[in-house]
Amino acid sequence: MRHSSLVLYGLCLTVASSLFLNGCAPSTTVKKKQAVTIDKPSEDVFVPPKKKIAVIEFENKTAYGQRRLGTAASDVLMTELGKSGKFILVERTKLDKIMEEQKLQTTGLVDANTASKIGRILGLDAIVIGSISQFGVKTGGSDYLITQSKQQVAECTVDIRVIEVETGRVLYIDSGKGVAKSSKGSFLGMGTKGGYDETLEGEALRAAIAKFVDNIVDQVNKRPWSCRVAEVDGNTIYLDAGRESNLKLGTRLVIYRLGKEIKSPDTGMVIGRTEEKAGEIEVIDYFGDNGSTAKIISGSNVQRGNLCRL
Repeated sequence: MRHSSLVLYGLCLTVASSLFLNGCAPSTTVKKKQAVTIDKPSEDVFVPPKKKIAVIEFENKTAYGQRRLGTAASDVLMTELGKSGKFILVERTKLDKIMEEQKLQTTGLVDANTASKIGRILGLDAIVIGSISQFGVKTGGSDYLITQSKQQVAECTVDIRVIEVETGRVLYIDSGKGVAKSSKGSFLGMGTKGGYDETLEGEALRAAIAKFVDNIVDQVNKRPWSCRVAEVDGNTIYLDAGRESNLKLGTRLVIYRLGKEIKSPDTGMVIGRTEEKAGEIEVIDYFGDNGSTAKIISGSNVQRGNLCRL
């Protein structure tokens, strides 16, 4: 009995010693290596200058809505192009004034050559002409003893052409179809019965124009950007593009003298114009709403009307 107690006492002493020694031993903490992230300097993304564009009031070829529909369509397209942030849009009041001075039609009846002529006067890169070739409204519904309902569906087709001002060439042709719906009802004479819903016009036109507005932006911006020499005063060159056009200070431009027009022998359409490099300039300051000044880097005999490209 005494021997068993001694053995048990020895075991307890051994365990206690082990725990004591482990408690006094230095603890080791293993830290995980953290991933090191190196921030790369962001590269400046080149944003090209904005092009100038205008939309002539659309021709309404349908028997519906008279001139109102053509005005609404061109207004919708102007709004959508403005949302892109890629263009300087020339207001239609300014466009109409030029057309009246030139004794031209103020609607989509304008042909490509006439549109090009107007665009050159206004310093445009492109001009959009178009028409509404189809528009209709279908009305349906039900009339029961205690409930009445009315549904209206407007459908339209809008056709457009984008004209490159410099050559008079048709850059892009497209057509879009739009549908807009409206439902109204009443119960026991309470509710909205309503007549014709005029908001359907704008909704249908917007749906049609939305089909091709992104393509207009892409097609116009595929063409190289350019501006014109507005005036020359000694060594100072005045340009018809500036802050509003997003033309950055320090930008270098190549100047070209434009020669005669080259026309297709088959169609008589302008293919392009001969060009002669006149020199190189650098934009140094802004003036006015959308103008800039530049200094000559190389070349001479820079003249008013010369073409400038990036």
